[in-house]
Amino acid sequence: MSLSTKPAADESSASEITTTQLPSGMTVLVQPMPWLRTAAFTLSLRGGIQYESPDRGGLASMVCEMVQRGAGSYSSRDLVAVQDNLGMDRNSGVSTATVSFGSAMPAESFGEALKLYADVVRRPHLPSDQIDDARMMMIQELRAIEDEPTQRVMRRVREMQYGTRLGRGSQGTMESLTAIDADDIRNFYQSDYHAGGAILTVAGRVDPADVIRQAQDEFGDWRCNEFESAPQPQGQSGYEHIDADSSQTHIAFAFPSIPYGHPDYFRMRAGIGILSDGMSSRLFDRVREKRGLCYTVSASCHSLINAGAVFGYAGTTPGRAQETLDVTLSEIKNLPSDLEQSELDRWKVRIESGLIMEQESSASRASSLASDFFQLGRAMPTDELSQIIESLTLADVRDYWEKHPPSDYRIVTLGPEKLQVG
Repeated sequence: MSLSTKPAADESSASEITTTQLPSGMTVLVQPMPWLRTAAFTLSLRGGIQYESPDRGGLASMVCEMVQRGAGSYSSRDLVAVQDNLGMDRNSGVSTATVSFGSAMPAESFGEALKLYADVVRRPHLPSDQIDDARMMMIQELRAIEDEPTQRVMRRVREMQYGTRLGRGSQGTMESLTAIDADDIRNFYQSDYHAGGAILTVAGRVDPADVIRQAQDEFGDWRCNEFESAPQPQGQSGYEHIDADSSQTHIAFAFPSIPYGHPDYFRMRAGIGILSDGMSSRLFDRVREKRGLCYTVSASCHSLINAGAVFGYAGTTPGRAQETLDVTLSEIKNLPSDLEQSELDRWKVRIESGLIMEQESSASRASSLASDFFQLGRAMPTDELSQIIESLTLADVRDYWEKHPPSDYRIVTLGPEKLQVG
């Protein structure tokens, strides 16, 4: 495979997004932001939750933790010290399809930081004597979720929406975490940490040619394994209640939608924005403020590579739970009936504001580039996104929601009493 480089103009930032495929199969995207003093990268590999075996839930997260416990010539403690010395503000985590490592730092530290993370993903120690420590961290995270009603209902409604493979959480279960051993960690690392489908995005005060040369040096000869295509969701509609002796009722709901990259995505997304973006949105105003039915209510879009959904949550008291659910779903159903131009205009301003702020954050831009390339197969310049948002009309939003009314709800409640769902 030959090295291929292609720029994409981004007039809004007076720069170009350069897209390069390394011989190993990794794709590198670079956007210079010379007005900043920082640089940032996101490194995404095809090592997410969907690649775990059913009885090893949490394995992707365990491997993500273990590769950072010593790599190359650095011990676990030395690795942390070097990252701190470079001024790296770092993060890592797994999603359904990917495992990602990201960091922002002073621009002058970028070269050493990328070299360090080449060690992390290519030459980790995976020390067996630290597996129990990593396992205990995972168990503590799992217990925290089980003790937090909001996370419990949202985790369960996600499983109902996408099915157990695509919808399960990153923490696994007590049984699966207990079962994971050193062989599981090594085997998952060997099969899923490689250049195939990998994405490296870089933004900030960097020179694209220098970044591409270093990426070639660090990752150009990395092995490239095959990875399976995204599985289809296996969820089903329905209602589940988790009985709890509580003074609150927690309501989670979801319904199928379309993924990012679908031609109608932003028509759908604008409707959700009108419903739930900001304190002037419909759900906040009409359910919480005017009726006083709940202390919080929201809805948001979620996207996998080949499927999408809308997820929502409301927290209230048992006596007001039924009305909260009924009014919330009614507001969603009736969205297209009384849309106002001012609502769409407010949403557009919020999106444009976010795009402006992204141009002041190398980390946000690197993350957006990675998400865009994974979902769309290309980098979307901010100017293009701005034009899409600006061109949306009230008729576009109304037409989409009238033709695609929400249906096949998944609903989960936690509290002292079941609700009527019909």
